[in-house]
Amino acid sequence: MSVDFNGIGSGQVNNQRPSADKASGSEASKQAGAEQARSQASNARGENVNLSSQAKNLKQLEQKLGEYPEMDDDRIEQIRTALAEGSYKIDAEKLAQKMLDMDKSIFG
Repeated sequence: MSVDFNGIGSGQVNNQRPSADKASGSEASKQAGAEQARSQASNARGENVNLSSQAKNLKQLEQKLGEYPEMDDDRIEQIRTALAEGSYKIDAEKLAQKMLDMDKSIFG
């Protein structure tokens, strides 16, 4: 992801004090805050953020994944029933292959 920070000046940095300190602040600090806000508004022009194609692809993938349910309730119920009945069979070779495939996808 690339971000263009051109044109950011010292007036655009958030230098405001926490709210507890603000209560004890003087009139001068209020004026300084107003001046900083004006400076930020005038310096805000020209700022750009550019997303890489990888970031765009990740955003699209995130949106697609959001459409799927987190869990397949029907499949979970089928497995629970099969476990309770003692009829759930595990294919060791298929399980091992899936584990290897997952390892390859993670570590290359």
